[in-house]
Amino acid sequence: MFSLNLPKNLFWDIDMDRFDNILNKQLIIERVISMGDLHDLKILLHFYGLETIRQEIIKAAYLDNKTLTWVSDFLDIPKTKFKCFQKKQSDQAHWNY
Repeated sequence: MFSLNLPKNLFWDIDMDRFDNILNKQLIIERVISMGDLHDLKILLHFYGLETIRQEIIKAAYLDNKTLTWVSDFLDIPKTKFKCFQKKQSDQAHWNY
């Protein structure tokens, strides 16, 4: 059951009746970090704690460059530890002839 007081527009594509705060914590953390505001971040920190957020955000499949830089600095985690950074580095760009 979704009991966090977060804006519903962050989870527009999810059936909230079947959504669980614990089972879906990675998705919740990723959405709030990517699209939430400072108030949403405070709710996240209060509910999950800093260590859980650190453990889950490095598993994020995608973070834009600005968000990745910010969260890396905020949580004091090197960018190279993030799954989305490692994936981005392994994608080979096509040569432009």
